[in-house]
Amino acid sequence: MDKYSIKTLIALGSNANRDLGHSLELVKAATLQLEGERLRITATSQFYQTPCFPAGAGPDFVNAAISVETSMSAKALMALFHEVEAQFGRERPSRWAPRTLDIDLIAYGQDVVPDRHEVQRWIDLPLEVQKTVAPDELLLPHPRLQDRAFVLIPLMDIAPGWTHPLIGQTVKEMLDALPDSEKTGVRPL
Repeated sequence: MDKYSIKTLIALGSNANRDLGHSLELVKAATLQLEGERLRITATSQFYQTPCFPAGAGPDFVNAAISVETSMSAKALMALFHEVEAQFGRERPSRWAPRTLDIDLIAYGQDVVPDRHEVQRWIDLPLEVQKTVAPDELLLPHPRLQDRAFVLIPLMDIAPGWTHPLIGQTVKEMLDALPDSEKTGVRPL
């Protein structure tokens, strides 16, 4: 078996401060740091300026997405992402606080983790509930990806045909389903 057997989609972002250039450099540096013996980057999106979510929670973000092939488990990837985030000064004082670096595992092949029922439950949560609760376990694919232009637009650059295993739509179809008002704030840098 190829040591890079699992195709994985990852989203990266930073809104460390009001200097988008600084955030851009952090995302670029983190992308370079992720590549290694057990993780091979196969595609990198453009870099985008995106409004902070929820509105007013902080400065704008720089967002990007990468496609990687890896032999690492999803849990090992998350541990690696937390290590890299910490190296870049990530602190977690509150949900949606400004962050020097945010690395999210969006999809791990076509795996659904922990199971279809639990991921679907999180997908179906109303936005107001999402703002007050966070999962305490890894959920794959990311339960909010279909709602987030700042994830889907960069994914369009690298994986427009990737199909969500529960929703049954491609990245392009999920992005097309979002209202234009959700997409207009995401601009290439």
